[in-house]
Amino acid sequence: MKAWLPLTLGLLAMVLGALWTVQGLGYVEGSLMTDQRIWVLIGPALVLIGLGTLWLGLRSRRRI
Repeated sequence: MKAWLPLTLGLLAMVLGALWTVQGLGYVEGSLMTDQRIWVLIGPALVLIGLGTLWLGLRSRRRI
């Protein structure tokens, strides 16, 4: 049961990171983050953190 939290947080981080990246690139409009290059850097970093969290969650599920 403990593995669900890292899996959920990892997936959420990946989705948010991808969204922030495309907003920073200007593909999604209607936000203060649109065309702000800092989000092009923060987004992929969050995706990598999400991937790491997913990996840890999957490892802990296999041990159970």
